[in-house]
Amino acid sequence: MNLKSNLMQYRDAGYPIIFIESYEEDKADKVIGEIADSARVDVIEWNGAAGACDFKTKKQKGTHKLMLDEFLETVSKDELNRKIIVIKDMNDQLAEFQTVALLKQLAIKIASGSAEECMIIMISPTLFIPKDIEKYITVLEQDYIDDNDINRIIGKFVKANGLPSVAPELIRKLTATFKGLTEMEINNILSLAYSTHGSITQKDLDFIFEQKKQMIMKSGILEMVPLKETVDDIGGLENLKEWLRRKSVVFNDIARAESFGVGMPKGLLIAGVPGCGKSLTAKATAMLFNVPLLKLDMGRLMGKYVGESESNMRNALKLAEAISPCVLWIDELEKAFAGIGSAGGNEVTTRLFGSFLTWMQDKTAPAFVIATANDITKMPPELLRKGRFDEIFFVDLPNKTERKMIFEVHIKKRRRSDFPNIDVQKLVDMTEGYSGADIEGVVRDGIENAFCDGRECITTEYISQAIKNTTSLSEIMKDDLKKMKDEYTKRRLKNAT
Repeated sequence: MNLKSNLMQYRDAGYPIIFIESYEEDKADKVIGEIADSARVDVIEWNGAAGACDFKTKKQKGTHKLMLDEFLETVSKDELNRKIIVIKDMNDQLAEFQTVALLKQLAIKIASGSAEECMIIMISPTLFIPKDIEKYITVLEQDYIDDNDINRIIGKFVKANGLPSVAPELIRKLTATFKGLTEMEINNILSLAYSTHGSITQKDLDFIFEQKKQMIMKSGILEMVPLKETVDDIGGLENLKEWLRRKSVVFNDIARAESFGVGMPKGLLIAGVPGCGKSLTAKATAMLFNVPLLKLDMGRLMGKYVGESESNMRNALKLAEAISPCVLWIDELEKAFAGIGSAGGNEVTTRLFGSFLTWMQDKTAPAFVIATANDITKMPPELLRKGRFDEIFFVDLPNKTERKMIFEVHIKKRRRSDFPNIDVQKLVDMTEGYSGADIEGVVRDGIENAFCDGRECITTEYISQAIKNTTSLSEIMKDDLKKMKDEYTKRRLKNAT
């Protein structure tokens, strides 16, 4: 159901306050105007710039700019039947007791039926709901524009500027890449492309990508991770890599896969030993799928106001869906949802967990989730049941074959010409119990020491000396690793190796 249908339904049902969470006030205004015209009701507006103003022209009413509490006090004395009261730029004002009390009074009047066909609509990109009026407010989100709307915007721009028609294949790519941006942002990018190239070309896809990076950075919750790692940079984990390659076949041709009866890929949980390639796999997957990699920082979700954390979660997941196809990476998932269901469990964290579970279960957008965790024993069992993730893989310390591959990857990446002279088997035999991160570290240290000694090349001795000076992860976390491995074995998780 779209925003207009929702607003009409809630208005007819007598809901007192609707909070529209959106940056696009003009689009919300358009919907409100259409509802007002069809229902023949008056619209009154207050905003931070003009105070009480004309809804259509935005010109201030009267000679005195009213504060929000003054506006609400004036409105409450007027006839409220068949009116829509629009309030914008109000978050700071909602910290005032008098303002909240007046809103509550109006909400009670509407809910009781004393003001017929009246509704208060609050519009803001930031969801802030004072506790005193929480039960009177219903939150609606303005949907991101769909493919048809994007096609319409592109066509309208091309026609308005007298540009030659754009090839259907380029329109398809532009439409897919524009997903997640607002109409204003799309028009700005098209204008920039036109002023730069004089036409709409393949090069404009880079403009869109940069705009999306800005959008994600400004969200403060998601981060767009640069991609350079491939599956060939992962030493070992052959079972996991083969599984991902098969998923990439589906992900790269979703429409045809779904028409064949294949389900939308949901995601993957990679659990196990720290420093053994979990994060690297997330980055390589996005490269394999040829889509952006978004990282969700669960710590940044937590807000100080009622409902803010849940709003942040909704916005992050909605943004990931809008930008899809993409890979959404959630690192150290067990820390985000630790303690769920326990006696001392945090109420907000529990609600966030519920939102995430529902989204994982119901999502239809091609946003492939990769969650990484060191210790799944701390995670709620509901998250591990079938249907949340397509598969759960266990990543153990690398075996001999994998250690050889990891040494090869890191030595060739830094000193390819020296690799034939390195006794890799000797290094493999010396690194029993080392993690992939440990091996990368000793290669890096060995090369640095050779450089500082003024050597022209790296030798086996330099890396073996670095190994002797390194304490392996299996020694540092001996008891924890044994407990972790026993737990993963007991749960019969699929081995990544």
